[in-house]
Amino acid sequence: MTPWQPLTQAEQLSEIVRESAGQPVIVFKHSTTCSISAMAKSKIERQWADAGLENAKLYYLDLLNYRPISQELAQQFKVQHESPQLLLIQDGACTYHASHNGIRLSDVKQAAAK
Repeated sequence: MTPWQPLTQAEQLSEIVRESAGQPVIVFKHSTTCSISAMAKSKIERQWADAGLENAKLYYLDLLNYRPISQELAQQFKVQHESPQLLLIQDGACTYHASHNGIRLSDVKQAAAK
């Protein structure tokens, strides 16, 4: 089972920065009306158990209900907004991001190991 933590408040962004000092933090931005986003989410859920990322915290952001948080994420971590999109936060900075079919947990694991 995927350990999704809902990202529903802008105040959680400072918590994510703080958490990223001790462990990798992954944020998945999902549009609930987009089939590509649904496929990316499903792929993450299927691969999570074998991804080797059990030490990472995984946040889920519903873009349609929390668009201002998505915009704040883009500004704070200096990434262009895309959907679906996955961001890896380490030591308070986005060290890896991917979108659409480029989202691969094997790439996230490699980036987290650096």
